[in-house]
Amino acid sequence: MFKKTGRKAKISGELMKFLWKNKLWWLVPFIIILLIFGIIMIVAESSVLGPFIYTIF
Repeated sequence: MFKKTGRKAKISGELMKFLWKNKLWWLVPFIIILLIFGIIMIVAESSVLGPFIYTIF
């Protein structure tokens, strides 16, 4: 279980290094926003507020 978590962290770290090295640092806010939306969608599935959050999107 922990190996997969470490592996995902390694991949995201490599992505950030790649973006910074290739001067694509302006993409970092977009990636962060996508991650936040993903977390909201996961939380919305398991809560009572799910139908209300889905109407926003």
